[in-house]
Order: sequence, then C-alpha cells, then structure tokens
Amino acid sequence: MSDLSFTHLDPLGRARMVDVTPKEPSHRRAVARCKVYMRPETTAAIANREVNKGDVLAVARVAGIQAAKRTSDTIPLCHPLLVGSVYINFEIGDNHVAVEAQVDTVDRTGVEMEALHACSIAALTIYDMCKSADRGMVIGELALWEKTGGRSGTYRRTGSVASTVTNVVEP
Repeated sequence: MSDLSFTHLDPLGRARMVDVTPKEPSHRRAVARCKVYMRPETTAAIANREVNKGDVLAVARVAGIQAAKRTSDTIPLCHPLLVGSVYINFEIGDNHVAVEAQVDTVDRTGVEMEALHACSIAALTIYDMCKSADRGMVIGELALWEKTGGRSGTYRRTGSVASTVTNVVEP
C-alpha cells in the first residue's frame, strides 16, 4: 500500500473540499509550462502575425489570464481565490511555442491549479487559432515548474518533464 494521503477524500472515501479556513493567508506563487508542437511554417506565421484569425499570442495571453481567474469554475474541488497577478509568456521555437504561466496570490491555499489551467488554456487557444492551417499540432509537457509559499514551502522541478515522470503505467 502507498504512503500517499489524498486530502480531497473524507474518511469514507468521498470527495470533499479541503477546509483552509484555519490557515493564515500568505504570498503564494506557481509557475507552469507546456509546449504546443507544430510545423515550422505555423511557428513562422505566428511570429510574423500572419495568422488569419489575428494575433495568436495576444489572444492566447488574454485567454490564459481569464483561465487563471476562473479555475474553480472548471475544477470542482479548487477553492475560488483572489488572483493577484497572472503573467503569460511565450517563446517561439522552430517547431513549437513554449507557454509559461505565473500566478501570484495572497491567500490560504496555493495557485498551482490556476497556473496549470492558465497554461493549458493559453496552449489550447494557440491550437484553436492555428488549427485551420495545421491540424497536426500536439500540446504536451504540461507541468508545474515552481511553487512557493504555504506550509509545504518551495518546490522547483529540475530536469525535463520526461525525466521526472516515474512509475508511468503503459496501456
């Protein structure tokens, strides 16, 4: 049996929202990253603002910001938080766009889910705006890269996403 304990389950195994009311608010930050893989022609079109639907990265940035603020609307056991700031940044490579989301708050619980949600929605927006030209795009490597604040302290991912995944079960 595993030593893992799941905080979102009550003693009978039913889903529950964790009670954070006894905690003191503190500054918390989370950074998530992912990549949208695509043809080099697609990355060039994004970089040169030649995509017919408009400025892909500007729209994806706003979508990511909105997503961070609305995370508890789509992830059932997330607490609604007062998000203090959201930064969405992009790096265009030869065959991908890297997406990074940083979310900050002063609250009783962390913003890991807000950062992951913002990152994934920004990536999905890139896909949506470019799908007519490149349906073969792949979104991957979504991961938490950093988390600070709260009782559990600081977490920083080291190495690549693939190198840190363990015990993956193949179908």
